[in-house]
Amino acid sequence: MATTVRQRSALSEFFTGTALLFRGLGLVARTPRLLLLGLVPGVVSFAVVLAALGTLLYFVNDVAVFLTWFADDWPAEAARALRLLAAVAVGAGAVVLAVVTFTALTITIGDPFYEAISKRVDDRFGGASESDAPWYRTLRWNLADSLRLLVLSVAVSVVLFVLGFIPVVGQTVVPVIGAMIGGWLLAMEISGVPFNRRGLRLRDRRRLLRANRALALGFGVPVFVVFLVPFVAVLVMPGAVAGATLLSRRVLGQPHE
Repeated sequence: MATTVRQRSALSEFFTGTALLFRGLGLVARTPRLLLLGLVPGVVSFAVVLAALGTLLYFVNDVAVFLTWFADDWPAEAARALRLLAAVAVGAGAVVLAVVTFTALTITIGDPFYEAISKRVDDRFGGASESDAPWYRTLRWNLADSLRLLVLSVAVSVVLFVLGFIPVVGQTVVPVIGAMIGGWLLAMEISGVPFNRRGLRLRDRRRLLRANRALALGFGVPVFVVFLVPFVAVLVMPGAVAGATLLSRRVLGQPHE
């Protein structure tokens, strides 16, 4: 019975996290100025990441051949099957890395814009105590934290690449795991804006979100899935920052309704 209650509670928290994302999107949609504030850095980041990802996917077969050089002397069918798995694995890892890179780059470029969006949400529900650090220091914090998360996402992409070689599992279970990990990384990344405004760094963010893991995943996984759709990521980013501000208020015990 206790296990069932915990599962139900985790599921409820997951959907609550998703609801926070949609509330953030609604807040921004009702304030076109906030939406426009967040579009510019998203467009720049999207163009850079899309070009890099598109180039990699265009040459993915060549990359797969390069990575499976040891299969040159294998029977043709076996080598072809292995390189197909390698191409899928490279693609899966690259997508996770691209989504996290887009988010990190967008937040870094648009830090002042997203600070303004986060502050507007905080002011709406009761101002939060802010750090006295100047904007350029919080920008430096965001950049440092984003680089740490990018390093982690690279490591995750390598692991997903290796797992992608497992027949069937690599093409079914691994993408789901990738979405869960990618969602967690995005929740950590995007919530950096409201947390850094409060003077709370990555270690504080990690501790608080880990204590509310289902809530964070409920917010982050839908963001990850939406960010896979070209152009939609640019439109969703401002609302995701607003939703992350609501998420931070909830885990910090501040009014958010």
